Amino acid sequence: MILVTGATGNLGKASIDSLLKRGITPSDITALVRDETKAAELRSKGIKIKVGDYQNYDSLKSAFHGVDKLLLVSSSSDIVYRFEQHKNVINAARETGIGHIVYTSFDMKNLKQSIMGADVQYHASTADYLKQIDIPYTLMDNTMYADMIPLLSGKDILNNGVSIPAGDGKTPFLPIAEMAEATAVVLTTPGHENKEYVIAAETAFSFSEIAELLSDITGKTITYIQPEISLYIAWLIQSGASEDDAAYISRFCGAIAKGEFDTNKSDIRKLLGRSPMTLVDFLRTIYSKLT
Repeated sequence: MILVTGATGNLGKASIDSLLKRGITPSDITALVRDETKAAELRSKGIKIKVGDYQNYDSLKSAFHGVDKLLLVSSSSDIVYRFEQHKNVINAARETGIGHIVYTSFDMKNLKQSIMGADVQYHASTADYLKQIDIPYTLMDNTMYADMIPLLSGKDILNNGVSIPAGDGKTPFLPIAEMAEATAVVLTTPGHENKEYVIAAETAFSFSEIAELLSDITGKTITYIQPEISLYIAWLIQSGASEDDAAYISRFCGAIAKGEFDTNKSDIRKLLGRSPMTLVDFLRTIYSKLT
């Protein structure tokens, strides 16, 4: 039995789809959700649904009984609570006898010294905690989602260009679907206990280079513009982000500009047994329809 937390989120849902594609029987997958009403699609596929909350220890223990492997998708709640929530999940897993925890961490040059500070420290704390307990673990150090590029790049790129204050820093963006497939491989094949994998593309791109790729895809010259952070935050808020989320996204821009995501490491080919989708092919699936 494999249990996936955060199962109605982007990565959790994609990981379940990848498990099914690898031939795992739906009845051997459990989805942990906070809101059962959002799990109708999963239930229709035959996935077992358990209701639980990272902050409710008893709900976690109840959900984890009979589970062999656990995919701990990192919390999306307020950052100040995330490490304690992860500890709850890990402790409940230990108490109920789960044999392997796979954790979706984050790939940066140094989480503990990042300019993003508290935004990413909980990943390092969770990894350290997993290494201290007696449950086999696997750390999936995920880079930034390629799927975030449209959100980050500004509105109407054909007319306004790619607009983000990210300097010349490069990021090995990888689609969520590729991350999910790598996660499913770790959950369904042996030999991954107490290992750490970098889940990133083999080539990193700056947003200037992304603008060039988009120019080739759309047949129109796409410029790269670097607005002031305050203007970028204002645009994000105008686009529907909360003030806190807009400030959070802007801090990613600073980390990108400083090259914190350009680690020049990737285990994705080793796990997938193939090269991952290239960034240009991924962008083509989104932007070719604009031409």
